[in-house]
Amino acid sequence: MQRPANARKPRASSQARIAGILAAARALLAEEGVAGLSIYSVAERAEMPPSSVYHFFASVPAILEALTADVHAAFRACLQQPIETSALRDWRDLSRLVEQRMLAIYAGDAAARQLILAQHGLSEVTQADRQHDIELGHLMHALFDHHFPLPVLPAEIDVFALALELSDRVYARSVQLHGEITPRLAEEGMRVFDVYLGLYLPPYLPKRDSQS
Repeated sequence: MQRPANARKPRASSQARIAGILAAARALLAEEGVAGLSIYSVAERAEMPPSSVYHFFASVPAILEALTADVHAAFRACLQQPIETSALRDWRDLSRLVEQRMLAIYAGDAAARQLILAQHGLSEVTQADRQHDIELGHLMHALFDHHFPLPVLPAEIDVFALALELSDRVYARSVQLHGEITPRLAEEGMRVFDVYLGLYLPPYLPKRDSQS
């Protein structure tokens, strides 16, 4: 007998418990950083037994990987927001707009700052972040090419992903020193992003005449 098409989808109750676990972990992460997280502290904040947390997440790094995916989903969404080509003078305007949107996510989400920018030493989370950066880099490449005809970029280097990593290094430095991304270091991070892209993009690119 054939299974129903939705047989493997999580039940609504399971989805609600996963959402509750992640919300609790996000709150603890924002308040206390990674050091404040354990299966037991998350269970207590989520008001459920630790066994329920273990049922969905085998470890704290597994919870943090799921939260990292949520943060990068917000980054992907900001890349998909409408942008009028007519408002762009050159590719640096697009670069600045994208970075400002990402900075707004960091500013409004302390958990995102802890996950992506703080020094936590969790290789699983760092690796997940890098993989998501590659995906963001591909989306950003497509976004830039949507507005400007890009030159051929080297296949062996993810130029946009590496630009994101480099600017994040500056933002991370600010979080380590000040607990937040200061306006001065936000500007410096955007400059790093532009300078690195400028190694591969010419100073002037014509705008595409029409958008599909």
